Amino acid sequence: MGTPEKRGAGIHIGSVEGPVAIGDGNEVTYYAAGGPGRDRAQEELLSAVRRLREDLDLDLGRAAVDGRTAVLDAELAAAEAEIASTGGAGPGRLARLRTALADAGAGIGVLASGAAVAESVRALLGG
Repeated sequence: MGTPEKRGAGIHIGSVEGPVAIGDGNEVTYYAAGGPGRDRAQEELLSAVRRLREDLDLDLGRAAVDGRTAVLDAELAAAEAEIASTGGAGPGRLARLRTALADAGAGIGVLASGAAVAESVRALLGG
């Protein structure tokens, strides 16, 4: 590239790998392996959702199966799909998931995975 005098004023970048942003107000979005990026809170929610769905499927003796747990499972499946396809569950999905968790109540209260999902939803909704 030569000396600074030969290159002229400004910023010169010879080679870059990965996401880069220069200047005020710039934003970088990096999608590893071609998929949407997820923040840590969404990753934690996705993991908790998957654990709770497994618990609901595998240990029906602890989670009383009724219409409310069926609705919860449907909301968990929808949240899992939304996070996987868009990178995160939106506020509407989180609100529906919170309602389904509350409605399922005691049926999932004994499951640690249920508490983890509830805590993740609370954190993402801001309380």
